[in-house]
Amino acid sequence: MIVSWNWLSEYVDLPVTAEELTERLALAGLNHEQTHPVGDDLAIDLEVTSNRPDWMSHLGVAREVSALWGKALRMPKAAPQATHPPIEQFAEVYVDCPELCPQYSARLIQGVTIGPSPAWLVKRLTTLGVKSINNVVDITNYVLFECGQPLHAFDFDKLQRRTIRVRRAEPGEQILAIDHRIYPLEPDMCVIADAVRPVAIGGVMGGAETEVTEHTRNVLIEAAEFAPLSIRSTSRKLRLRSPSSERFERGVDPEGVDWASRRCCELILELAGGQLCEGSIHISAARPPRNPIVLRLSQLPRVLGIEVPREEVRRILAALGCAEQPAPSDTSLCFFPPSWRRDLEREIDLVEEVARIHGYDKIPEDTAIPVRPAPCDEKDRVLQKVRHVLTAAGFFEALTVSAIPESWSEAFSPWTNQPALACQTPMIKGTDRLRRTLVPSLLAARAYNESVGNESAELFETARVYLPQPERLPDEPLMVALTSSRGFHDIKGVLEAVLEELHVGDPLEVEEYASDFFDPGTGFRYRLAGQLWAVLGVTSAATNRLFGLRRSSTVAEFQFEPLVRLAHLVPRYVPLVAYPAIEQDLNLVMDETVRWAELERSIKRAGGELLERVMYRETYRDPKTDGPDKKRILMRLTLRSRHGTLTTDEANSVRDQIVRAVEAECGARLLGS
Repeated sequence: MIVSWNWLSEYVDLPVTAEELTERLALAGLNHEQTHPVGDDLAIDLEVTSNRPDWMSHLGVAREVSALWGKALRMPKAAPQATHPPIEQFAEVYVDCPELCPQYSARLIQGVTIGPSPAWLVKRLTTLGVKSINNVVDITNYVLFECGQPLHAFDFDKLQRRTIRVRRAEPGEQILAIDHRIYPLEPDMCVIADAVRPVAIGGVMGGAETEVTEHTRNVLIEAAEFAPLSIRSTSRKLRLRSPSSERFERGVDPEGVDWASRRCCELILELAGGQLCEGSIHISAARPPRNPIVLRLSQLPRVLGIEVPREEVRRILAALGCAEQPAPSDTSLCFFPPSWRRDLEREIDLVEEVARIHGYDKIPEDTAIPVRPAPCDEKDRVLQKVRHVLTAAGFFEALTVSAIPESWSEAFSPWTNQPALACQTPMIKGTDRLRRTLVPSLLAARAYNESVGNESAELFETARVYLPQPERLPDEPLMVALTSSRGFHDIKGVLEAVLEELHVGDPLEVEEYASDFFDPGTGFRYRLAGQLWAVLGVTSAATNRLFGLRRSSTVAEFQFEPLVRLAHLVPRYVPLVAYPAIEQDLNLVMDETVRWAELERSIKRAGGELLERVMYRETYRDPKTDGPDKKRILMRLTLRSRHGTLTTDEANSVRDQIVRAVEAECGARLLGS
């Protein structure tokens, strides 16, 4: 935002030099980029943050100066004199899309004389780097930079049937804009149309067919409020930015629309002549009322570490436009925030405003400010434990971007079959899909580590993914994913360790997951409490080529929210068993189709309370000895009693019971039997 020194001084006295002014504004949050002379004026370039659209105007900056130095703000009255019949006799205005245009105001001036602007107006615009067009167009630009409200002037006689209709663009429509370029329009864009065709891209740029020229005699002045997200989306799609779109996409003052319209008409009557029709056509959607904010004076020393006098607090907030209301107690103040400050919602926002204007430099460096740690909620505690398990297992946390190439997105999507959301303007070329899983990003990070010599990069990431939903916004569940050079069973053990650390008592249910992303037979999905929870597998050769991996990686991904519901975080005392354990190895021969999960369930049911643990050791295949489509699985059983020392006969009895169960349920036999 470029500010003219001479222009600014019309609204507030400037009791300091330009250097002192910009330094103090920077301390208050309005950063200074540069200052350079333009004729007898100074062009001051200020960096405006996205939460302060009111600073995108001379009056907004003047209000800040007024509060900082305690100077009176001189606000123009904007009271044009109407001498013609009501505007409703000449024009009609309709708003068909109030969700895109919640407020629209139109005024009509007849009999204007289009010509060059006076020297003072040309100088003001030149300081800002704006080229003079003619007196009417220059006035709309002048008011924009004065108060931050964009306006547009239509040649009223060129509007078909003297009608304005604010609507969505129709499929296939296009418009010739005032920059003499043709822009294709889409149905999610707001257009200003007459009875036949679009005449402006709402909030972005006017159309060439109805622009004001030297032949114009009657002008319709538009002042409106547009939905910021719609303007930003339209501007980016069309690659078309303007001073108007820059302000609309940040949000304009809803109560300043009519003032800007009156101010513009007042200046047109003064500089271009004509007669103003009485009244305006003003269409506005209902908006929820804003609530007052109570500021407890005790919060100022608690947060800032210094006392600020009550009257100084009142002066500061009143100068910033806050309207004081009766306070609930003698130790507090109550204010309604101004319409142009949508960022003022809570008590701490008012504390920040007082600190900014009073001066951060008035807070001593050695001031003691009490700091109290905020308690962790349930989600934070669960996430902390998950991270602890993964780092203890040798993983390093990664941070990757949320957008990935389409080929990566299509290669793997275990949580949804809906097409991935596409970015219209990706930050990185080619990465235009919002990820539905974290796995591709981690594999890319792993491939980079391999390229720089780190062959065993053990990585995990916690982040949200974007699962598209028909007719509504996407779901954004928090996921945890990991990639490892270790084997399948090691990573499955890591998942089980996460459940054990959180004391999740529900058993895992396993099902095979056939996907080209994994080697055949290595992809599995796990259910927890009846719901899909995790996916685990070993990348296939095709996947390795896609991501540039030198060798296969074991990957896993699980949903975080089910863990929050099922976790038991209160520590529980479990007495140690005082009696020794007996370990026995079993080598079972079975069909190739028998899965470890099925075998493990049978063993645990048969072993009963004396079976403390069953641990997989290895799988071996010997077609010559055992026959085709057969395999051997070696496992270790840990048997222990809580009531006394197990005898060998008791342990053998449990083992035999297990062998009989797996023979009956899984078709397995003990090697050598």
